[in-house]
Amino acid sequence: MSATLTPARPKRALPPLMTLTEAASDRLRSLYAKGQEGMTLRIGVKTKGCSGMSYDMSWVETPAPTDEVVTDQGLTVLVDRKASLFLIGTVMDYEAKNLTSGFTFTNPNEKGRCGCGESFHV
Repeated sequence: MSATLTPARPKRALPPLMTLTEAASDRLRSLYAKGQEGMTLRIGVKTKGCSGMSYDMSWVETPAPTDEVVTDQGLTVLVDRKASLFLIGTVMDYEAKNLTSGFTFTNPNEKGRCGCGESFHV
């Protein structure tokens, strides 16, 4: 009697933790060159809003030991490790509209958003 071994399935490549659009990278370059020179943007999530979580961005001088370093389009951003599972595959963009402008996130892990758009859930 012989045992038949099935070959191991090849591992599927994980999507990048986060990518930046050209608009987001242009805006970050501008911010890094001006008032935030020497700082790095850290992205995380926190409990907030009616759907449960919201994106949190802050400027830091040095990365925390637990920060994930994301380099895209020649720029570096940090991702709080506690947020990394919620952000895998997220695309960060920058939008300028008539009355508002800011960074936006297209997150494939989101299952829904609140009506005002301030929070999301996974």
